[in-house]
Amino acid sequence: MSSERRLGDRAASDRAFMREALAEARLAFAKGEIPVGAVAVHRGQVIGRGHNEKETTHDPTAHAEMQALRRAAATRGGWRLIDVTLYCTMEPCPMCAGAMVQARLQRLVYAVDDPKAGAAGSTIDLLQSPLYNHQVQVTRGILAAEVQELMTAFFAGLRNGSIPRFSESWAQPGLAANDDPV
Repeated sequence: MSSERRLGDRAASDRAFMREALAEARLAFAKGEIPVGAVAVHRGQVIGRGHNEKETTHDPTAHAEMQALRRAAATRGGWRLIDVTLYCTMEPCPMCAGAMVQARLQRLVYAVDDPKAGAAGSTIDLLQSPLYNHQVQVTRGILAAEVQELMTAFFAGLRNGSIPRFSESWAQPGLAANDDPV
């Protein structure tokens, strides 16, 4: 097989699996969560899926990437996700990027940058750092326009009130929304 054909096959595969991640992001959107979705793929098969569930589960680690990585590890029967590619609609945060390095993830493919908290190069690059014993290959920009459209719609909905702001509704009586009850 020629290298051009392999690259073409990889690009088509990247788009197909990013569509799966986008479907997960839409599930998050439907729940009023920031619409980020992820799928973990091993040898052409989805072995883990996830979408943001931070607000609905009250769990600060319930990011799409973490959900997909946990499910992939359970499917594989171990924490090492060698030869696994994670497709995510948004650049990972430092927590998720750290988990990818710890899992020995082979490759990350994502759609849009996160200029405020991205840890794959936007604010810091934890995935390619020579300080760690493992580096993750990164491909950016797959289906970026489609993902950006979904993100724009979500944040417009927050601003116009058609999507509820969960954080404000969770404030306990007598506490300000940003006070820690513990």
